[in-house]
Amino acid sequence: MKVYFRTIKDLPVEEHFGPGQLTCAGCGPSIAIRWLIKAAGSDIIVVNATGCMEVTTTSYPYTAWSIPYLHVAFENAAAAASGVESALKALGRKGILDTKAKVMVIAGDGGTYDIGLQSLSGMLERGHGVLYVLYDNEAYMNTGIQRSGGTPHFAWTTTSPVGSKLRGKVQRKKDIMSIVIGHHIPYAATANIAYPIDLANKVKTALDYLDEGPAFIHVLAPCPPGWRYPEEMTVEIARLATETGYFPLYEWDHGRIRLNPPSNTHLDKSRRKPIIEYLKRQGRFSHLTEDDIKEIEKEIDEYWDYLARLIKAFG
Repeated sequence: MKVYFRTIKDLPVEEHFGPGQLTCAGCGPSIAIRWLIKAAGSDIIVVNATGCMEVTTTSYPYTAWSIPYLHVAFENAAAAASGVESALKALGRKGILDTKAKVMVIAGDGGTYDIGLQSLSGMLERGHGVLYVLYDNEAYMNTGIQRSGGTPHFAWTTTSPVGSKLRGKVQRKKDIMSIVIGHHIPYAATANIAYPIDLANKVKTALDYLDEGPAFIHVLAPCPPGWRYPEEMTVEIARLATETGYFPLYEWDHGRIRLNPPSNTHLDKSRRKPIIEYLKRQGRFSHLTEDDIKEIEKEIDEYWDYLARLIKAFG
């Protein structure tokens, strides 16, 4: 990863994602998008899938966006962005339009893991020079906190309830990064709102690679009402997700994989904080038994073993 920004002061002061939104207090996705747009700058066209960030930032007649913005359906953000990118190229070849504007998709977990997965796969396979950003709040939050493919194992949602028969979501969280990397694109990365400089540098790196093909960034973005924690704890919980090893920070860069701080020390399990420090702060996990927590620990260890094998093969 190239280093474009070293401190918060290095980021542009201009705001292209404005205040006055209808997002919840402590909204993780809103924080994510503010950092994303600061890093990307004004020469960007955003294609936004239906979701929390569309519903809360575009209430007619108001908008939080001061850059070109296109709202599309849950399932077709990547397809629409492919069309925008192709149109820019065609207009440039014909001499009608001279622009260096880049195209960025912003979509939630519902519009990425599930409803929009085939559209995303098609965009990646065709090789469009588009940056696709997934803000992952781990459920369909704007429609009532229903589980998605991004919802973690055992988590409570309104469609993975907790009772005598069910213990939250039955399935494990889908590994979207492995699906994306399997398309052999130039660049993919994970990021976390608690590490804004890492996030900003990954955005700039990804945008620089778009002449070679698509890029993908998976951003963890906690949700106070959906995860059931006090609104002032958003950044703390996001940080714990990485410190406990639940959400590693890493990059896939032209066929090579590398861990980013603080995850670069987490192959050593003793350097990770206990997962209970992350789980106990969220009401969606308040029903967990000791056996459930051990199962989550086992799944995290298995994923880190998987990452270790990837690093050995592609590091």
